[in-house]
Amino acid sequence: MGQELFGHDTEFNLQFAAALVNTAPSSGQGGARGPGGAGRSGGHGVDLLASQDELDAFCDRWEVTGSRTHDAAELLAVQRLRPALREAWSLDRDELAGWINNMLHRHRALPQLVRHDGWDYHFHATDADRPVAVRSALDVAMALAELVRAGAQDRLRVCDAGDCDDVFVDLSKNAARRFCSTRCGNRMAAAQSRARRRAG
Repeated sequence: MGQELFGHDTEFNLQFAAALVNTAPSSGQGGARGPGGAGRSGGHGVDLLASQDELDAFCDRWEVTGSRTHDAAELLAVQRLRPALREAWSLDRDELAGWINNMLHRHRALPQLVRHDGWDYHFHATDADRPVAVRSALDVAMALAELVRAGAQDRLRVCDAGDCDDVFVDLSKNAARRFCSTRCGNRMAAAQSRARRRAG
């Protein structure tokens, strides 16, 4: 816990939000990574949550709890949540605060302290029987609220790689992370090295 900038649940939900956003077809090289950063990589124009099986696998990787219906309506609701979450990455602090308040109000947030599955007490923003898209939206909104409170909304970043538009949360101590993944960082370093050799 001493290595965390924010609470464990806050950091987890921020990383979950980025991973969910990055499953959308407009995303680049990052893809639907699990909590440890590993996972399958996406590509431009590829939807990584195009089926219920893919949603089930994503929810398993990210330990999503609460009510599941495993039907087309649930899949569509989660797919539609992605652009709303991506918007958070483009907002300044005041705009993000408004976005959070709107999300909490729209879905009738009811914050409560819970502990489960080996996690100590942490906030859930609503009851466990709410739909997975609503639960996810509210948990992310609560996590984003911690960024706003800390004046750290600039840690919501878009990958600096020219061919990748994946989002990520910079949780490094010096706030100097530029790429969504080691893969993108290595690709850009290799490209810069080639450019220097050509110039030389």
